[in-house]
Amino acid sequence: MKSCTRAGSLVGSISMKQKKEAWGSRIGVILAVTGSAVGLGNFLRFPGKAAQYEGGAFMIPYFIALLLLGLPIAWTEWTMGRYGGARGHNSIPGIFRVVWRRKMSPYLGVLGLLIPVVIYMYYVYIEAWCLGYAFKFATGQMDLGPDKGAYADFFSRFIGLGADGAVFNFSNLSGLNSVLLFMFVCFVLNFVIIYRGLSKGIETFCKWARPALIVCALVVLVRVLTLGTPDPAHPDQNVLNGLGYMWNLGWGGKSLWQSLGNAQMWLEAAGQIFFTLSVGFGIISCYASYLKPDDDVALSSVTAAAGNEFCEVALGGLITIPAAFVFLGAVGVTEAAGSTFNLGFMTLPMVFNTMPFGQFVGTIFFFLLFLAALTSSISMLQPAIAMLEEGLGLGRRASVALLGFITASGTAFVIYFSKDALALDTFDFWVGSVCIYILATIEVILFGWVIGIERGYNEMMRGAEIRIPKIFLYIIKYVSPVYLLAVFAIWLYQSSGTYVKRLVTEPVVAMSVGFLVLVFIFFLIITAQSVRRWNKVHPLEKEPHA
Repeated sequence: MKSCTRAGSLVGSISMKQKKEAWGSRIGVILAVTGSAVGLGNFLRFPGKAAQYEGGAFMIPYFIALLLLGLPIAWTEWTMGRYGGARGHNSIPGIFRVVWRRKMSPYLGVLGLLIPVVIYMYYVYIEAWCLGYAFKFATGQMDLGPDKGAYADFFSRFIGLGADGAVFNFSNLSGLNSVLLFMFVCFVLNFVIIYRGLSKGIETFCKWARPALIVCALVVLVRVLTLGTPDPAHPDQNVLNGLGYMWNLGWGGKSLWQSLGNAQMWLEAAGQIFFTLSVGFGIISCYASYLKPDDDVALSSVTAAAGNEFCEVALGGLITIPAAFVFLGAVGVTEAAGSTFNLGFMTLPMVFNTMPFGQFVGTIFFFLLFLAALTSSISMLQPAIAMLEEGLGLGRRASVALLGFITASGTAFVIYFSKDALALDTFDFWVGSVCIYILATIEVILFGWVIGIERGYNEMMRGAEIRIPKIFLYIIKYVSPVYLLAVFAIWLYQSSGTYVKRLVTEPVVAMSVGFLVLVFIFFLIITAQSVRRWNKVHPLEKEPHA
């Protein structure tokens, strides 16, 4: 007990000297983490995947992945983040350094910098689409008639799908119609919030944006659930059948066992859990590192996950597909559900223009998507800011300026190479999919096998207001790594061949991968310099153990 007290005192002294920021309240960090998780995937990707894979059948692997991957990894990230923060580290390389005291460990954490920064580079561009569509609905510019082709053509011209560099051609879309204007607004807004810091920036914004997001979602939900049967000629296209299409088992005529035999559905469900809970990004560990040593992480992580699931299952699942089903029927929904962009930016605008008060509903819906995207994108900047501040000793202004230049370069790359969204798709595959699986696997192995489940459980339960069943310790140590490696191996087997072939045959794909390698090398150099600084400031042999 005395040694623990001395260690706690030492932890406190380190925290006081090195931690410059902290959350203003417990609800603030929960809202920030929930805001990080609630994004476009909740309202577009999740409904689309559920509809694509026979509705309710998708929910079985989805909730299994939530229990075996989502919650265990979330508890792991919250616990390791608080553990590293109590020892003066807010960056992922720094947190890994004190979790696994080996020379190579900080370099494993480079993925925790690469992933959120690169995802931000293209995510903020999609965020600009949402803001642009909200503006265009509000000003009546999105009433393009009943032909879906008109909406597809508008979307293609708006984001430059037709040719590389098309966005910079102002002959068709100029001034207030240019996506570049909305891109500039989103980019500046993100960095203004992040510049204001953790409490005054991220926390304050999320305390306002999160309730506003819920209100917008409820307004749209009420309108969708009161649609009834708008077309008497198609009495089967009603709200109840729309909900049934989303949730019922065996809608497509398959038995439950036939549906569950689809391996791709299990892969998609696991991938959705990663995105929806924002696990494997490095963001949660960074956020948790700003907690006090005895702040609860067990209940806080469950609360944040529950808030996200409410937005995804109870709101996103009840809005998007039922609205499309009522006006397009099962065939139209099936055609749209295979692509998030098709569903969100081509099909739904046409649906909103078909329904009564559609202009208002469309405006609120895309503003909702914009808020959801913004609360996610600002969280993607904080891990790299933390690294630049604690690793290189830079001030907030210098850190924000340097990261702004890096992310602006990447976003410009994505915007210029816009043909068929090839650069965006390549970034998303190699970083938004491959690297996330790798980092999540590293995290559960560090927690289960390096920290150890007993020591890890004691750390997790420090200050906890709930008791996590110990069965989850064995899930983290054995089940989660095996699940991750198995899903990752099958997924790579099914998907990587196509991308490797494109790497050889398509120059834009090769250039995109080359850009990612340069960003990785940059963060590798930053980490190496930070390690040298850390070894002087507080060497590992003087770091307190739990």
